[in-house]
Amino acid sequence: MEGQNLTLMTDLYELTMMQGYFRNKDKNETVIFDAFFRSNPCDGGYAISAGLAQIIDYIKNLHFQDQDIAYLKSLGIFDDDFLGYLRDFHFSGDIYAIPEGTVMFPREPMIKVIAPIMEAQLIETAVLNIINHQSLIATKASRVCYAAKGDGIMEFGLRRAQGPDAGTLGARAAVIGGCVGTSNVLCGQLFDIPVKGTHAHSWIMSFPDEYTAFKAYADIYPGACTLLVDTYDTLKSGVPNAIRVFKEMREAGIPLKNYGIRLDSGDLAYLSKKARKMLDEAGFPDAVISASNDLDEFLIDSLKAQGARITSWGVGTHLITSKDCPSFGGVYKLAAIMGPDGSFIPKIKLSENTEKVTNPGNKTIYRVYEKETGKVKADLICLADEVYDESQSLLLFDPLEPWKKTKLSGGSYTLREILVPVFKNGECCYEPPKVMDIRAYCQKELDTLWDETRRLINPHQVYVDLSKKLYDIKIDLLDRMSEK
Repeated sequence: MEGQNLTLMTDLYELTMMQGYFRNKDKNETVIFDAFFRSNPCDGGYAISAGLAQIIDYIKNLHFQDQDIAYLKSLGIFDDDFLGYLRDFHFSGDIYAIPEGTVMFPREPMIKVIAPIMEAQLIETAVLNIINHQSLIATKASRVCYAAKGDGIMEFGLRRAQGPDAGTLGARAAVIGGCVGTSNVLCGQLFDIPVKGTHAHSWIMSFPDEYTAFKAYADIYPGACTLLVDTYDTLKSGVPNAIRVFKEMREAGIPLKNYGIRLDSGDLAYLSKKARKMLDEAGFPDAVISASNDLDEFLIDSLKAQGARITSWGVGTHLITSKDCPSFGGVYKLAAIMGPDGSFIPKIKLSENTEKVTNPGNKTIYRVYEKETGKVKADLICLADEVYDESQSLLLFDPLEPWKKTKLSGGSYTLREILVPVFKNGECCYEPPKVMDIRAYCQKELDTLWDETRRLINPHQVYVDLSKKLYDIKIDLLDRMSEK
């Protein structure tokens, strides 16, 4: 996937608008676009940023090949001089982004693009495609992992994903969100993450009997022997045959490590409790009981509440497709245009829906932490040139309901800017970390959230506030628009 030229992975109207700019405006007019989302996926309290490494790869390989120009010419809607411009096209602007694995919230820029308007317009579709998908799956994975309360979650949804790219990049995002590994071998190869797996029911069925199938598997993989016990009868056949094999391994002097059983059907709470009792009584208290079968965060949470003795979970369809929330909803909106003097003129989009009114200007984001606890208090969107002194008091207020205000005294909070430069003047200035390092960073990020924000149902929403200076600009624009 690395190194692919995805230049034509765009909506046609991006190209028709580019030709319009080429005809009617200065094609070098610099603008700012923000990519952001309006509400957290899965009705949750946060989202996880993912996909930046693929955006970097996309931008680096952004150019029109001869066959691309020939195809566009065949559509009969693009002029030769515009196609000539595309032959030498490359991205020359700046990109800022929230790093992968970072907790993020609605209405704040995930990506900020500062570039000539034709360049900024072209990349809209691909940027949204990449960041929306991976951020969605990373967020879903973090919810599933939270429900498991420290148990390992394996991603193995490849066969149910919406195509090879969604399966492979989705698995990458799932690991960022907290999964311990994936069944997807290509994902493991590309991104150096752990791959795991056992065997299917077909393995059992291909042998004369269940015991023989278990024995053959244990002979081949004695150091990773997890046996699928529900092909015929879990408690009367599967678990007893697994115990028989484990005893034979122990008697043969084979170290028993990374071993156990997997449940893939039936009442997982009941079966796991019965299986745990059988394994313990047989002298295998450290045998792992893993489970699969259309799991999601709500079912895992319920099974935990029922006292299920499962400590390893395999999650496929509901994770890789984010089945209950299949889209992230990120958008890409114009925020400012550079004026003749080099300063940015703020732009705003109006809507009858309050949450769809955009935040204008050249912005950045500061995360506000409670100094005593290290927990997130709020996010503050401000103008890029605003500077704050942590020794001074800080006033936060809700931009939608500005009478809701919180004043933090100096010394009681800390600030961290979370938008970082990724491209400057078309050159990449950011080295993406390895996926497992992003995963570790993400776990630290999640630890800064209160449990009330992470709960699965009706979570507390973290405030995303505007600085007074940005708020005043927004209100001024709204007032001027209403007078027209």
